[in-house]
Amino acid sequence: MKNKKLNIAFFGSSLVSAYWNGAATYYRGIVRALNERGHHITFYEPDAYDRQQNRDMDDPDWATVVVYEATEEAAHKCLEAAADADMVVKASGVGVFDELLEREVLKLQNDNRLVVFWDVDAPATLDRVHNNPNDPFLQLIPQYDMILTYGGGDPVVNAYEALGAKKCVPIYNALDTATHFPVAPDALFDCDLAFLGNRLPDREARVDEFFLKPAALELNKKFIIGGSGWGDKQMSENVTYIGHVYTKDHNAFNCTPKAVLNISRESMARYGFSPATRVFEAAGAGVCIITDYWEGIDFFFEPDKEILVAKDGAEVAAILSGLSEQKAKAVGEAAYKKALAAHTYNHRAEQLEKLLYAKVKQPNEALA
Repeated sequence: MKNKKLNIAFFGSSLVSAYWNGAATYYRGIVRALNERGHHITFYEPDAYDRQQNRDMDDPDWATVVVYEATEEAAHKCLEAAADADMVVKASGVGVFDELLEREVLKLQNDNRLVVFWDVDAPATLDRVHNNPNDPFLQLIPQYDMILTYGGGDPVVNAYEALGAKKCVPIYNALDTATHFPVAPDALFDCDLAFLGNRLPDREARVDEFFLKPAALELNKKFIIGGSGWGDKQMSENVTYIGHVYTKDHNAFNCTPKAVLNISRESMARYGFSPATRVFEAAGAGVCIITDYWEGIDFFFEPDKEILVAKDGAEVAAILSGLSEQKAKAVGEAAYKKALAAHTYNHRAEQLEKLLYAKVKQPNEALA
């Protein structure tokens, strides 16, 4: 079984566009790493939310990308095509016909085909179903062969298993070394502290606290915010809003500032053990990372040595005020070494491969 290369059908938001699609770099890292290990992935994504008009990459040679019209008929055709796979993955947050896909992929389940739900926003999903006992996804959870998550540690695993999941395993974000690496600085991103993230309801209050508040406290320092949706947000004059930052510019965005800021979404911070992709992107650039506090940080990076941790905006301002170039460089270099040693997508793909080999079976084989 160990030598079997898997044909995987993956229904997700988008592989080729990071536009309003924070999971893009996660998908790319996992899919590329699985392909490098010999597996074949067909990624089905809907033409929705102007993502195809805002692509930041061509179709890759490490996956087959199928872009389908945002219609039920087109979604059903993709489901029919997915019947040739060894494993079918339905990711959360596709954005179009999620309920339909979550229900219909289970009809592809048989003795030789694994059907997996991959939750890239488990805290939000769990909050949703806990608040609505009539949520149609609730009755589907026990039917999936496995639930994979973007993170969340034991709190998420325990919550999913309490809802009847057969198995729940976090596959954490990581560094995609083919995409994120140190580059020369770019004057466009020169500042003391930079933050990159789309404006979302469960992130905005934390951005106010951890980014805009310290900016107002440290008026002698320069701040940059990137991402979609912040155009009409009131900010102090030392903050520059630069709009959507394409993936090709992420390395320069991370390498140029003295430090970059990670701000978790509220639900992610509450569950803990949910480092954003941005953390590993920044670590891969060798930049000093300041993060809001969440449980489990030390599972990934050592506080004060490989990452700097703040519990509120005042602490972000204090860290920034006392941060020397020498200290920032040392922290960034330490994070870079840790990411390469323990947190690349090849590490995650190896973990996933072992997990799948214990479950996926060839014809006439019994489930492990």
